[in-house]
Amino acid sequence: MTTAPISAPEIEAVRRKAAGSSFYAAMRLMPKAEREGMFAIYAFCRAVDDIADDGVGTREERHAALDAWRDDVKCLCSDGAPGRAGFLADVVARYHPRVQDFLAVIDGMDMDVAEDIIAPNLATLDLYCDRVASAVGRLSIKVFGMDEAPGFQLAHHLGRALQLTNILRDLDEDAAIHRLYLPREYLAAAKVEASEPVAALANPAIDQACREVAKLAHSHYEEAARILHAKPKGNLSAPRLMGAVYAEILRKMEAQGWAPPRHRARIPKTQLAMIVLKNGLLA
Repeated sequence: MTTAPISAPEIEAVRRKAAGSSFYAAMRLMPKAEREGMFAIYAFCRAVDDIADDGVGTREERHAALDAWRDDVKCLCSDGAPGRAGFLADVVARYHPRVQDFLAVIDGMDMDVAEDIIAPNLATLDLYCDRVASAVGRLSIKVFGMDEAPGFQLAHHLGRALQLTNILRDLDEDAAIHRLYLPREYLAAAKVEASEPVAALANPAIDQACREVAKLAHSHYEEAARILHAKPKGNLSAPRLMGAVYAEILRKMEAQGWAPPRHRARIPKTQLAMIVLKNGLLA
């Protein structure tokens, strides 16, 4: 299994795909250079995520494809031939993101390739969230111009909050590919048998487990808000908006509950615009 290098047109395609999303709204608030840097990071994340999620190839082939990305990222960050990671060259030269954070994102995708994740324990879930979300945040805060101490703390909490919200929103989509990211401790407390994701989600008691995950997400949103309230150095508009939008998605899900039948929570464009205004991001 091989993956072709990502070209500028493909980054443009990623940009078009993101249009209308809260991510795109957040990126529009940034200066052009920083915005382009974030779209390149997003394109990298989409490329490795597609390897994990598109189901093309055997597990061994997808693992090898992720290994090829590891090699290219290492070369990119050590002035070698970057291969398919060449589109990240300007990001690396301009913002100096850490190679270990690129590799952590790949490691997170490899967790999905290694096996179908079903009811991980809380420690494994936290590691997964750190790799697929907080590591992206650690890359992003370099583009935002934040110092590492507050920036990495923000990435820790906001990344986990966003990922836990995504997990709660994507329950049925994940179950369709035999994945269930709800922690086994919460499922056991709710007396939900978790060996078969679709069957687990058909149990009305799943709502109890989901509400525990929501509490955990809220605790991370609160910590992220505390860091942002302190006004550390950097362009904070994008993380502030992402936190506000996803926290609202979480509140919508809590209001409707997670017992079947579930409906995917969405933020209408008009409400998204109001959230932008409420947070003073158009000033």
